[in-house]
Amino acid sequence: MPVILGVAVLILLLWAANAFSKADPKQAARLLRTMGGAGALIFAAFLMFRGEIGVAVPVGLFGLGLLGWVSLWPATFGARTQKSTGQISRVRTAFLEMELEHDSGTMRGRVLAGRRQGASLDSLDQPTLLDLFGEIDSDSRDLLAAYLDRKAPGWREHAQGDAAAGSGKGAARSGKMTEEEAYQILGIQPGASAEDISRAHRSLMKKLHPDQGGTTYLAARVNEAKDVLLRRHR
Repeated sequence: MPVILGVAVLILLLWAANAFSKADPKQAARLLRTMGGAGALIFAAFLMFRGEIGVAVPVGLFGLGLLGWVSLWPATFGARTQKSTGQISRVRTAFLEMELEHDSGTMRGRVLAGRRQGASLDSLDQPTLLDLFGEIDSDSRDLLAAYLDRKAPGWREHAQGDAAAGSGKGAARSGKMTEEEAYQILGIQPGASAEDISRAHRSLMKKLHPDQGGTTYLAARVNEAKDVLLRRHR
């Protein structure tokens, strides 16, 4: 058995040396985790063969964790340690930029173009916000409607004009969402893992539930961002 393990380790080291010489940093990191996981499983098998089950089990679980087959931490502990305070999602259109704080659910907006360029949405009264509907494109109207749905839930009852009354109906958007936009919408860093992407998506969908002042437009954008980024991991 020791001879077999020694041969296996030697083969693994030779394979790793060759792979490291060709891999980029991200691939090298994944390769290192794979090597560590495989090595831990081999060592666990050796310990099992020797009857040291009490040590073999945690070593084996550690190896499975490195390979991504099981979580290294209990769910509640992992949720606490991996939660990033101060995370902010950003959605940007031609006329507006909106921010959503993950922790508090607070939404803020800013006008990017037009007569009110540079103004904070919080600084504008409701009649002025409604006037904006006639100056902006369909994507921006959907985003402004999402802001008003959260800040002034009854605004639609008092809205005047076809643009305002017809906003938020999910008008078709032009162009595909980029990865950069998707990362900003989910409020995560480029290169995030599939698990981080899914966690951010779940967290935001809770914030965007209709009972929390959410809208179908924002929910659709969050779902699209998740789909765009998860394609990289397939």
